[in-house]
Amino acid sequence: MPSVSRVRSPEAGAAILIAASSGRALAAAARRAGYRPLVADFFDDADTRGLCVATRLIGGLDTGFECESLIGALEALAKGEAPCGFVYGAGFEDRPGLLDLVAQRWPLFGNPPAVVRSVKDPVRLAELCAILNIPHPKISARMPRDRQHWLVKSVGGSGGSHVAPAGALRAAGEKIYFQRIAAGEPISVLFLGDGAKARIVGSSRQWAAPAPSEPFRFGGSLRPAGLSPALESRLRRAAEVITAACGLRGLNSIDFLVEGNEYTLIEVNPRPGATLDVFEDRGGSLFRAHMDSCLGRLPRRPLEFVGAAAAGIAYARQEIPSMPAIDWPTWAADRQKARSALRPSAPLCTIKARAAKPSRARALVDARTNLLLGRLEHFQNKNDTLGRETAP
Repeated sequence: MPSVSRVRSPEAGAAILIAASSGRALAAAARRAGYRPLVADFFDDADTRGLCVATRLIGGLDTGFECESLIGALEALAKGEAPCGFVYGAGFEDRPGLLDLVAQRWPLFGNPPAVVRSVKDPVRLAELCAILNIPHPKISARMPRDRQHWLVKSVGGSGGSHVAPAGALRAAGEKIYFQRIAAGEPISVLFLGDGAKARIVGSSRQWAAPAPSEPFRFGGSLRPAGLSPALESRLRRAAEVITAACGLRGLNSIDFLVEGNEYTLIEVNPRPGATLDVFEDRGGSLFRAHMDSCLGRLPRRPLEFVGAAAAGIAYARQEIPSMPAIDWPTWAADRQKARSALRPSAPLCTIKARAAKPSRARALVDARTNLLLGRLEHFQNKNDTLGRETAP
């Protein structure tokens, strides 16, 4: 199969295969860029269906992507469509072998499997950061004696749900490692790579939505991060040297913890991720830049995003045996399908907001989340009351 660098740029209107744990944000970005998305993910929500030519639900939220179901879903989506290639999001960090199999069938627009394997290896990343003089927490393959200062993580994990205090119970056979706790606020830097050079797209602040068994579960992101020029420059430089050393292509992000003008690199995410919602663009330039940079062509000018944007996950506060058919607001995405059964703390939808200032955008997300969850709980309580009154 030809290398990615030799693949021709897809023409406008081409179908594109997409797979991610949740594919809606990638599908929306592809649609804005003029592509016809074909998506396989774990939710198959109403928004994704509305954006796509076709979708396939893969039942692997707890187990992750598996070879037979993924390849089968992609082949079914591709039938009669002649897709120009395959774009992947979250869900492949711990299984680059699957990307190898996909790349045998369709051109891969993203990092090659070997790059994913390398940057998601915690030992390799720690060694690389030491060589490049990039601050990175100490790691250990064994439980440290002073475990109150350490976290346990899944190798190839993403999204924060896999992170817990050292000593937390883990599934039998799970590949784990320990990382020393670092100080600072979480910041993510989104950038494009061409295999050698990087162009920064922007930075965002992250926040957690803790759950009883997931204290670091992803809550949302806010753009811009509002960092000092000095710190912005240091994070940009870190992204540039990591890109050159690892050969990163397409859209990637790096998670940092920042305190004052100091930073610690925590994770490299070698694919488009959760911050796509706060870097939405009307003309589709971001997705096209992802495709082009995978072919070795970075945009000549920086991509521009006006104002501030925030996006957060609304999690169910209680069990929902059957999701009601509610009138969803326009600022909600990834909306659960009617009659879906949700466990407590399951993701209900994504809440988005735009504003002139970051503080206003974040406040809008919080207010809209509380409003929507309050409406849903009121609807449930009303139905429960009616059910008791009409029971024989």
